Amino acid sequence: MAPHFISDEDVVAVRTTQEKSRQQPTSQDGGKQPLRTIYLFLELRERPIDEVRPVSVIVVGSGMAGITAGILLPRKVPGVQLTILEKTSDIGGTWNTNIYPNVRCDVPSTIYQSSYAPNTKWTSNYAPGAEIKAYWSGLVDRFDVRKLIQFNSEVLKAEWSSDKGKWVVEVRSEGGVRTEESDFLITATGTFSLPKLPEYPGIESYKGHLRHSSNWDPTFEPEGKTIAVIGNGASGLQVVPLLQQKAKQLYHFARSRTWIAGSLGGENLSRDTTKPIEIPQDPVGYTLYRKQLENNFFSRFPNILKRHEKSAASKALFEKLTADRLGGRSDLLEAIRPDFSPSCRRWTPGPGYLEAITQDNVEYVAEKIERFTPTGIVTVDGKTRDIDAVICSTGADISFSSAFPIIAHGIDLQKSWRPGGNPGFPDTYLGIAAPDFPNLFLILGANSNSTAGTVPFSIETHATYISKILRKVSTQGIRTITPSRAATNDFRAYCESFMPHTVISEKCSSWYNGGIIGGRIHGIWPGSGTHALIARREVRWEDFEYTYHSPSKNRFAYFGNGWAKKDIEAATSDNPEAVDFTTYLREEAVSGEIDLRGYLEEPWYQVETF
Repeated sequence: MAPHFISDEDVVAVRTTQEKSRQQPTSQDGGKQPLRTIYLFLELRERPIDEVRPVSVIVVGSGMAGITAGILLPRKVPGVQLTILEKTSDIGGTWNTNIYPNVRCDVPSTIYQSSYAPNTKWTSNYAPGAEIKAYWSGLVDRFDVRKLIQFNSEVLKAEWSSDKGKWVVEVRSEGGVRTEESDFLITATGTFSLPKLPEYPGIESYKGHLRHSSNWDPTFEPEGKTIAVIGNGASGLQVVPLLQQKAKQLYHFARSRTWIAGSLGGENLSRDTTKPIEIPQDPVGYTLYRKQLENNFFSRFPNILKRHEKSAASKALFEKLTADRLGGRSDLLEAIRPDFSPSCRRWTPGPGYLEAITQDNVEYVAEKIERFTPTGIVTVDGKTRDIDAVICSTGADISFSSAFPIIAHGIDLQKSWRPGGNPGFPDTYLGIAAPDFPNLFLILGANSNSTAGTVPFSIETHATYISKILRKVSTQGIRTITPSRAATNDFRAYCESFMPHTVISEKCSSWYNGGIIGGRIHGIWPGSGTHALIARREVRWEDFEYTYHSPSKNRFAYFGNGWAKKDIEAATSDNPEAVDFTTYLREEAVSGEIDLRGYLEEPWYQVETF
């Protein structure tokens, strides 16, 4: 460390000079001269300008988002002290908890993975849940993330302490309830982490087997049973074909109509899980193969736009596909076919589903459920069906509120964002932060992810955006950073102005609108996948409000004592000539081959001094 170049005597002298300057001088003619501006005295901090202050971060959740944060943040934020809290005993998020039969990703395996550590040896084009979990578990070990994770640690509450400038997090684990503190809190709990059972009258009196599909009982044997599946979302469409093959009788209760897609990105990949798939193994061939698939997903954006030819064409295509796969069952076609555009809800491929509901042991029930009895279900038409087991594929809490209370300045984000609260919807800044909640960031929050593009890459851009903020905070003496109310309101105005131009605003119920027909659309980004990436490429620092660690509250207190680390190194080194102050001087400049587009704008990890 450099010697102290600012002595106590210097401080006293400066203060004396300032006090004298406060006395309004008199001109020679006796008139009073205007007072010059007097600035508050700033005691210089004994530190170089580029010293990094360690910043502590708690990430909640170890699914895809939490794992990605655990990989990227330590590599992008020098000195970050990261803890990941996971309520279960293992990583994987939805792929850890969802173990129902036939659970698999409806997105091609090749693009449902990280962009920086691809697996080229998937066993099928649409990987089963266990294989997806194994892939992410492999990344946890490869990038040494497991040491950061505290398992069996359920967050009960997080509350901001203005006095401490920290989040105080209440955690329940096997040893009881404990408290953790951190400078920053990042929620990475996913969109569908809170399964939602239906609230039909009498459901608590039902005596048969009753489970949510995300809480599957691995000991359950469906053979020879009469089974009801409630719901026709992604899990419902996946579980029906398998249960149809084993059940004596299967009733599929579908409250809402839905379109069944052939694929999500227009890909034409085999869904046959009995044959090995062909994926190029050489880096060039593999990258081209993946780019083609991923480009298809980014190009889906026009499908959500009203009056766009792709949107109109998709409806005719889906209708033909549904009719063909139903094998002429016009009764089922009329019961299933919606009156809204296919992209009003998320596309769901459902391989084998349409074929399954045409079988003799399946009854597709469009009538609404009125109530449960101890032995079955009664629909609104008065018909009673005796049922041995009920599988509820009824989705999750889709309010995009938090999975636990998050409290700051007397406001509980969980309550205020849910229906009935104030404002009653997830009020985010770019889907990644919230006004009034300092040092809080969200991964895959409301209005953050586009219908086009891929989820893993979107998560990576979220984590990278947050990393930029953490680097600024840790190097510039910032205590808190919070998006302003004005910036948040402007983003909300843009969202509300954009959504009516999409078919998502039509009369359908989906997780895009919180399951409320005509409700506020908060599930997706207001634009294309590329649009979202560009919007988050650079942080708009002017949209945030700051407080500082310095008692003076001076934003430049982090300038320190006027020194930089390289200055100190040269001043204290036995070989000061070895210290290079001129990394900006390059051989390419002499040869005339220097690329000025990136000159003096090097990545943060390459910058030493200019």
